[in-house]
Amino acid sequence: MALVDSTQQLLEAAMRGSWQRQTALTNNIANADTPGYKPQEVNFESALQSAMNVGESPEEVQFQTETEPIEAGPNGAGVSVDQESAKLAENGLDYQAITEVMGARNTIMRTAIGIL
Repeated sequence: MALVDSTQQLLEAAMRGSWQRQTALTNNIANADTPGYKPQEVNFESALQSAMNVGESPEEVQFQTETEPIEAGPNGAGVSVDQESAKLAENGLDYQAITEVMGARNTIMRTAIGIL
């Protein structure tokens, strides 16, 4: 019997993907005034969905940072700080939800084995 079930693996992979997205979004904001900079995105949800559809283990999923095709603004950069900030806030909420689910699962497991 495995120590970690597939749901736990999926949650851990989602945390990894969300963290990678957080890094990409903060890089976008940091480069908002860099001429020629193209924003980056990590679509970890679709990568996890694809992996689950083909039976791949979530632990094996490698998330890709992709360049978003956006036209440059007046300063030559392709970043809207407002849009990136909104994505950053949404991703933060996603990460928080994932960690709360993991915490609840851990509490259930501890209760089941009599640690609590």
